[in-house]
Amino acid sequence: MPLSDLITPEAVIPTLRASSKKQALQELAERASAICGLPAREIYDVVLQRERLGSTGVGNGIAIPHGKIARVKQIFGVFARLERPIDFEAQDSAPVDLIFLLIAPESAGADHLKALSRIARSLRDPAFTARLRASKDPSALYLMLTQAPASYAA
Repeated sequence: MPLSDLITPEAVIPTLRASSKKQALQELAERASAICGLPAREIYDVVLQRERLGSTGVGNGIAIPHGKIARVKQIFGVFARLERPIDFEAQDSAPVDLIFLLIAPESAGADHLKALSRIARSLRDPAFTARLRASKDPSALYLMLTQAPASYAA
């Protein structure tokens, strides 16, 4: 599942200003709401509920918060490059500056896991994440994300 199946240009936030994990998740939920039409609060609550199970901060400054919502029609994501790194209670205790929010229908099952795996593989490459961190241009970020090397494909 290529990342181009998960995000649109409108789903890329090049310089998200957030001073906390909660604020970052709220901002991401707002953008996700604009994309899918569901209330931002519903999206935020689902993602926060997942975070309570354990942080989705996977290390190396990266977080992949996610959740499933029955009324969502298809899997989609929102990518944000934070203006300043924030504490995300990540596994390696490093602050997070790249966040890829993933929302899926409750019925997504294996496709949800494939999408999470694809995102994680892409963001595990230090050269790729360095390029993402170096750009503030939304179009450039979108192109980088959607044209990630084929070796990352699921």
